[in-house]
Amino acid sequence: MAKMRDHGGGLDAAIAHFGGKRGDWLDLSTGVNPHPYPVGECDPEAWTALPDHGAFTRLEGAARTFWDVPDEAAILAAPGASALIARIPSLLPAGKVEISAPTYNEHAASFRAEGWDVAAGGNARVMVHPNNPDGALWNAPDLSRSLTIIDESFCDVMPMQSHIKRATEPGVLILKSFGKFWGLAGLRLGFVIGDPALIARLRDAIGPWQVSGPALEIGARALEDFDWASKTRRRLAVETARLDGTMKHHGAKLVGGTTLFRLYDVGDAAGWQEKLARGHVWSRIFPYSTSWLRLGLPTARGWSQLEAAL
Repeated sequence: MAKMRDHGGGLDAAIAHFGGKRGDWLDLSTGVNPHPYPVGECDPEAWTALPDHGAFTRLEGAARTFWDVPDEAAILAAPGASALIARIPSLLPAGKVEISAPTYNEHAASFRAEGWDVAAGGNARVMVHPNNPDGALWNAPDLSRSLTIIDESFCDVMPMQSHIKRATEPGVLILKSFGKFWGLAGLRLGFVIGDPALIARLRDAIGPWQVSGPALEIGARALEDFDWASKTRRRLAVETARLDGTMKHHGAKLVGGTTLFRLYDVGDAAGWQEKLARGHVWSRIFPYSTSWLRLGLPTARGWSQLEAAL
């Protein structure tokens, strides 16, 4: 049986070890917005009919407008950014890919699965922008490789930092995650934007009807709602400042992050995770650091639970 890679989530295992029911727990181990977009009702046909061309056209058009995508760049919607990450390494013959660590580990795993070596100076490069888990930015990305992936899964909280204008350059693919900023990770929706030739090959590899009817409808509606996005960015900034103040009060030092997740140096990360878990708050620690603890934002009712656990 293949070993599971390190990720946030995994609340079932935490419950099995520390007890309680799912409803008792506050899951802060992911960077998903705790205030999700209000999905509303879906047209019944979104559930019963195969998605039609018009639904894809609306969604990808809304994505082009929301992210201000250049006309020369192509867009492909997919069932989550992870599905794209798994497919992209097959676009070129295996070689060397440069991935600065620490970062989101699915990129390296996907390239290795296709026979690539993860090493400096490769003909492909992955840049997570802002980086997960420390929030670092690539201010002047080198796009000279045959394949460059810029993973902007967390960039919607800081749209002015996006490298979307570079999507017109050959070999460039920019990833966008829908589930994180809009708080709808279960909808499984993501996008790749960039080199039309590469995206055409991805489209063929993924196949038709790759996004569900409800995801097409809800995704388009959310991407068209600029007012919700603007208000959400302001709300997340206020709540991030509150989280930083709370953690500082308890002795944590801020390392970095975004307004969807924060990374702290707490000294004994495993000890802090266990302490929080005994209060039914799940956090994220990392196999490569004994001192880093990452937290997402609590729900409106979760602040008191976090304080009690601390």
